Amino acid sequence: MPRALSPPDRPIQVTNERHPAMSKQIRLNAFVMNCIGHQSMGMWRHPRDESRRYRTLDYWTNIARTLERGLFDGLFIADVLGVNDVYGGDASAAIRSAAQIPINDPLMLVSAMAGATSHLGFGVTCSLTYETPFVFARRMSTLDHLTGGRIGWNIVTGYLDSAARAAGMRKQVAHDERYDMAEDYMAVVYKLWEASWDEDAIVCDRETAVFADPAKIRVIRHDGPYFQIEAMHLCEPSPQRTPVLYQAGASPKGMGFATRHAECIFINGPSRHVIAGYVRRLREALVARGRAPDSVLIFNMLTVIVAETDAEAEAKLAEYRQYVSREGAFALLSGWSGLDFSQLDPEEQVRHVRTDSMQTAIDRFSAANPDKTWTVGEMADFSGIGGAGPVIAGSPQTIADELEGWMEATGVDGFNLAYTVMPECYVDFVDLVVPELRKRGVYKQDYAEGTLREKLFLAGPRIGAGHPAAEIRALKGQAPALQDA
Repeated sequence: MPRALSPPDRPIQVTNERHPAMSKQIRLNAFVMNCIGHQSMGMWRHPRDESRRYRTLDYWTNIARTLERGLFDGLFIADVLGVNDVYGGDASAAIRSAAQIPINDPLMLVSAMAGATSHLGFGVTCSLTYETPFVFARRMSTLDHLTGGRIGWNIVTGYLDSAARAAGMRKQVAHDERYDMAEDYMAVVYKLWEASWDEDAIVCDRETAVFADPAKIRVIRHDGPYFQIEAMHLCEPSPQRTPVLYQAGASPKGMGFATRHAECIFINGPSRHVIAGYVRRLREALVARGRAPDSVLIFNMLTVIVAETDAEAEAKLAEYRQYVSREGAFALLSGWSGLDFSQLDPEEQVRHVRTDSMQTAIDRFSAANPDKTWTVGEMADFSGIGGAGPVIAGSPQTIADELEGWMEATGVDGFNLAYTVMPECYVDFVDLVVPELRKRGVYKQDYAEGTLREKLFLAGPRIGAGHPAAEIRALKGQAPALQDA
């Protein structure tokens, strides 16, 4: 029988004899997508998999309750606009294998899951390339209100030409220019979130019939290279104002953007060697930006398969592999890299190639790891479960050892746990691994109070000094209030 979590108000005995040097606690997010097949292609065929129910609210609220029972920091919802139509020149392979198609809107899930939980955070992927900053800023402020300050935004610029065509463009904007657009976009949303309304703008005085004070509300003006706006924010100040900011840019341009804006950075790669090097470069880049090297939480993607014993976990992994769709894996790899893998021999070695899609998709397998040369077939087989991230299988003790080992070897702060069979993979982790981590003292005994930002950083609800959003907040007095404009 799976072992239940000890209630947070009854701390269990804490020991950590295997890794006595382990000091920081492990952070955990569940890494999901509002679709059937996200990272592990073909698992929808497994007899215990329930991902076909992704269209129902109780599917998501049950997952959220499970994660909160396991004291997860957040539920990170990936998203992509467009379809993976590079492999074979069309979307047939992705459609057949349910490779991130069909896919529903991620934001629509949050309110229901927030209502079913009290502490779990929600990081939602939204592309800034295809939505105006004014409309998007209102949507995020609304969710920050409805979740009680538990919303985060994973900032992406998109990578599929099919998304650009769907938005009325001939093709996507070039990779580096997308990040130039993103800088301008961020300036607009920061102004709306941080500078339009004073903290005490809401008066709500029934005697004077004044709900909000016009003297404390501003029309913000922005005339940038990509966006021009003159408007007040439509929402009163939300608990966090600016949502917690996540980013996963790994190219040189993307890393520059991430180290300027992100509070949490998501990374993935096939080995500790790759991840350790990337974490080191990220920390160095943060310092070059004038930010503390530990001011950003770095999460690495992993897929965990756990059972009572190592042998049972290995058997479960072998069982899962019987359902892997190689065609689906190729569809994802082609979409991520911009390379049509149908034109390559499975035994052909993969070399580093630059495209306008996700420039580091091939780097993760080839140039970033000098000790390994991957063939096309090996990449597909590796990606069949867990996408581009490592897969670890074992007993609760083995998994805990592995997680601690990754933390020590790479310097990451925690993990994005991708799913396999749903919801089995998260139920197993919560029932089996979390008690072991808590016993070792490397995982929280309870949630901190407050907003998502307060829980993650044990500081205030608003974005910290030195961040571009905080700089805009400090300058808001230079804009006239409505009654003075």
